[in-house]
Amino acid sequence: MFLTFRKSLRSKMSERQNRATQRVRRATALLALLLLVPQSGRGFAAATDPLVVDLSSHVVAISSGFAGTNLLLFGVAETDGDIVVVVRGPTQRELVRRRARLLGLWVNRYQAVIGDAPVYYQIASTRPLGQIASESLLQRYRLGTQHLGLTVARDDKDQSDADYRQALLRIKQRTGLYGELAGSVTRLGGRLFRTQVTFPANVPTGVYRAEVYLIRDGKIVSSRTTPLIISKTGLDAEIFDIANRHAALYGAAAVAAAMLGGWFAAMAFRRG
Repeated sequence: MFLTFRKSLRSKMSERQNRATQRVRRATALLALLLLVPQSGRGFAAATDPLVVDLSSHVVAISSGFAGTNLLLFGVAETDGDIVVVVRGPTQRELVRRRARLLGLWVNRYQAVIGDAPVYYQIASTRPLGQIASESLLQRYRLGTQHLGLTVARDDKDQSDADYRQALLRIKQRTGLYGELAGSVTRLGGRLFRTQVTFPANVPTGVYRAEVYLIRDGKIVSSRTTPLIISKTGLDAEIFDIANRHAALYGAAAVAAAMLGGWFAAMAFRRG
């Protein structure tokens, strides 16, 4: 019976792996088409456009051995100015807790829910942002971790919203999911520019976007947005898919594997 269950599970996993591969191929083709879609009703990007941008890859596949990766973002700026590159992940609510003493023990006593927080946010620029644009422009386009517009709902009267925002930023920066790299965008020969975007091993999956701004005299001359997909592939993706779509089947398989492992361990100890 267990062998039959294993064969059935392998067959389903193989079918899902094939479907996952097809989904990745379709996503890649869709992204390629999106790059060719006319922008702002002006027709296809002409050679005279002030800003042309692309990524070395538009799909990041996370497998069981994924240890992080780097992507190259490059482009051409036809006019002078500073380049600002922002890579954002999808937004979600984040829970931040604060420890306090209770009956002589340190416990997580207070918490705050922070909304509209990108799961990933990296910004790179040719110079520090404060030297490129005004605070109002940075705030309007949410350029920089201090301008993300995070909403805070808290039950802690001893701390402010800003304290919890800073706590979240420290956590995200420590895990490599948030970062600001002034001076990391390199201009080559006056027109070409490039920068490297780093994704840590714990990067969440989802649809990301890379935004590039050409700023001159404190004003945005041109901007471009290009999509990026981060998704699981291989066995990890199939197990994740089965666990979410077929919870009962996944639970039964986990219990059966645990029982079988315990039986083998017991037999090994008896022989020993």
